[in-house]
Amino acid sequence: MEKRLIGVGVLFALMFAILYMRIYVLVTDSRYSLAASSQSVCSLTVGNTNANIYDRNFEKLTNNEYSFIAAVNPTARAAAEILPHLTDKDEYYSQLVYGSPFTCNVDTNDLQCNDITVFAVPRRYGSRHTAVHITGYLCDGVGVTGIESAYDEFLRSHTQTNKITYGIDGQGAVLPGISKKISPAGEMKAGVVLTIDKYIQTIIELAGKNMGKGAIVVMDIRSGDILGMASFPDFDPNDIGAALENKDSPLINRCLYPYSVGSVFKLVTALSAFEDGIDESFSYKCTGSESVSGQLFKCHDLGGHGVQDMTQAMSNSCNTYFIKLAERTRTETLHKIAERMGFGIPISLCSGMNASGGYLQTLEELSLPAEKANFSFGQGKLTASPLQICRFTAAIANEGKLFQPRIVKGLTENEKDITGDRPAGYTRVFDRDTAFRLQDLMIASVNGNPGSNARPKNTRAAGKTSTAQTGVFGKDGEELCHGWITGFFPIGQPRYAVTVLCENGGYGNKCAAPVFREIAERITDIYPRPDM
Repeated sequence: MEKRLIGVGVLFALMFAILYMRIYVLVTDSRYSLAASSQSVCSLTVGNTNANIYDRNFEKLTNNEYSFIAAVNPTARAAAEILPHLTDKDEYYSQLVYGSPFTCNVDTNDLQCNDITVFAVPRRYGSRHTAVHITGYLCDGVGVTGIESAYDEFLRSHTQTNKITYGIDGQGAVLPGISKKISPAGEMKAGVVLTIDKYIQTIIELAGKNMGKGAIVVMDIRSGDILGMASFPDFDPNDIGAALENKDSPLINRCLYPYSVGSVFKLVTALSAFEDGIDESFSYKCTGSESVSGQLFKCHDLGGHGVQDMTQAMSNSCNTYFIKLAERTRTETLHKIAERMGFGIPISLCSGMNASGGYLQTLEELSLPAEKANFSFGQGKLTASPLQICRFTAAIANEGKLFQPRIVKGLTENEKDITGDRPAGYTRVFDRDTAFRLQDLMIASVNGNPGSNARPKNTRAAGKTSTAQTGVFGKDGEELCHGWITGFFPIGQPRYAVTVLCENGGYGNKCAAPVFREIAERITDIYPRPDM
């Protein structure tokens, strides 16, 4: 009997030793200790912020509004405090049943309960979005248009998130007495830096809000940098579905879209005449119409302007004068100058953001007298984008330098230094004296015309309006016309070129000129010195 007891004791001792060794292996094996560790904590990721899109002064165009996201340990105290501030109670209750920590959206960051931690997370596009046709929009976290698309890889490769970690028991409930660990994301500083000036962009968006459909471009004449570019109507990047259903096609960037040009092209005709040795003294008597190869062309003043020189004809926008001026100018010169000024040539701003080249008639087409007559005052087949017109205007204002327009300055990692910031190139397309002659024509068109609506009160500006026929007729039988103005200011030290297009807006002096005037006045108010 005694031997049996000893045997049983030895057996138990052996089994205990084996069990002890097994427990020791489990405790010391890193695989098992890691698994145990992962089961004792709960980590929540709160928010996801991609790199910014900045204006030229590092003002944010994205991520500049915030949402509040709460990480909640579901206790009775937490529920009592958070319930009045939930933005989606159904979402809250659906997560509450599990008893584990979760996140939900709230309307404030002023919550005091220790079981609630609120994070302010940047919203990619807030309620006060600006420059949406430039920044573009996302779909499922991927850039679809604009800068979001062109720099998608860079923007999405820079990501910051908030993190909070709790100690939990086997049921997923937070263990009392164990502090939560909070790892805030910090401020996102990486981003794409644009040439846009946020304040100028805001000005043109406000000035054009009642235009219906149209476009506005503002360019720094000294560099070719685009300071503002707005297309109307705009859209909400948070609701692309509504934009797709809008019959006015708000997703189109009309600044890059080709339109019939009209009388602003008379500046090109004048320039071509200068090239062929014809000066401002060339005169012609406008009777209200002119016949070209049996086709009758009417001036907008059917009674006629009488005898006009070039300055008077530009101020009065006399169509028949420029028909006669073009007749005296070689067709080859007209075509060459238009091409030199960028007509018919696309403009690339960045990947996926390109201005149409529009349509520039061929020499063969311009050999037809009626086609050349139409061409002389910007009608017929000729089309160009607002960006092309603004670029040409800037060349007049900056003494003959035709810049390659630029909208991206470069990239930043620290909201301070910019990589890839290289000045845009330019081509000299005419000399200073010719530039001053064209400037004088534009000055006369605004300041020598008593009926001009383009004269600002706090600065002096120069410009040229257009009323471009489209060949499309409305329900009332009236032909739809695009209203244009392109100009620059201040006259003494030109700094800004501005082009305004009112799609189907009618007379340029009525729909576009007042918008131009407002933009010039507001920019002068915030940047009163030309060197700013």
